[in-house]
Amino acid sequence: MGMNKNTVLAWATFIMIFVGCALIALGAFRYDDVAGWGFASVGIGFFAIAWVFNALKGRV
Repeated sequence: MGMNKNTVLAWATFIMIFVGCALIALGAFRYDDVAGWGFASVGIGFFAIAWVFNALKGRV
């Protein structure tokens, strides 16, 4: 069974949300200094990109 464009975007959205949660968790629980803020902001950026991928499903 081949994957179409919507399936690929759905998997990419899921992976981006998972990595975003992992980065936010690293920033919140692992790093107590300024690096934690960086990890959390990159995690929020991953959420933004996942939101764009989710919005593209059915349009590409």
